[in-house]
Amino acid sequence: MIKQKTLKSAISCTGIGLHSGEKISMTLHPADADTGIVFRRTDIAGGGTDIPASYDNVCDSRLCTTIGADNGQDGLKTIATVEHLMAALAGAGIDNAVIEVGGPEVPVMDGSAAPFLFLIDCAGVAELDAPRKAVRVLQQVSIVDGDKSATLSPADGFSVDFNIEFDNAVIGSQEMSVELTDGVFKNEIARARTFGFLHEAEALWAAGLAKGASLDNAVVVSGDKVMNEDGLRFDDECVRHKILDAVGDLYLAGAPLMGRYSGTRSSHALNNQLLRALFSDPKNYEIVDMDAVTVRPAAVGAAWSKDSVAASPATA
Repeated sequence: MIKQKTLKSAISCTGIGLHSGEKISMTLHPADADTGIVFRRTDIAGGGTDIPASYDNVCDSRLCTTIGADNGQDGLKTIATVEHLMAALAGAGIDNAVIEVGGPEVPVMDGSAAPFLFLIDCAGVAELDAPRKAVRVLQQVSIVDGDKSATLSPADGFSVDFNIEFDNAVIGSQEMSVELTDGVFKNEIARARTFGFLHEAEALWAAGLAKGASLDNAVVVSGDKVMNEDGLRFDDECVRHKILDAVGDLYLAGAPLMGRYSGTRSSHALNNQLLRALFSDPKNYEIVDMDAVTVRPAAVGAAWSKDSVAASPATA
């Protein structure tokens, strides 16, 4: 039996919110088995609202993935830019954690998942006396929006195919296929930073958005040049970051996926629509125990309880 995991101890960090521009503190806490990943706003009077990291709590996916919950008294409370931290939690195999955030979004750090993996490494990982569950994809599910698409297909373990294409000399056409076994996420994906074009950033700034974006937390492309002094971390850093985003978005399934994800110019919105489509029909998936027979032991991912998956509303 493969068991659930949490952090050995609490650990904190402080950083800038990519979209709010605010200085934000965050603390990752250990949690009991079957808690899942839960966000908690500490800047809200009275302790705010717990927001489970679940695909059906996604309330905005335009510039990042934002989740929200309503406690029935104070209206919807949200936490934005969760995808990079969720990817790190998936990559480190953390099943259960309570994440206290002192602001409207997770701090962006350097624009990748690597700083969050470092935090998890420093806190340590503890095994819990409860089995992991996984969502096994039984039949193909796809979402198509013009030239963009996202697909989940049956497969052993968890793997990702992604391709992007930009009319730009720096990025151009990039594609990558990875099987996310032990160490691959940390070594090949986690350090890839979010990216964008200078003219887009200027438009966002003019609209009062992306207030915290800078060369310290994003790859910025202007014409045929990378504006960051140290250049790119990988020649194909952009497609690697899109894989990172997909891993984080898909971790909102409430359990690790056993299947193959294929994305073509996919986005946070399509990734969320894909999970909603997957769970809209019980014929698309089954919940299985993670062990050496059902899944490769080294496969990336974590698992919440079967009940937490089954109880999620299934809306396409």
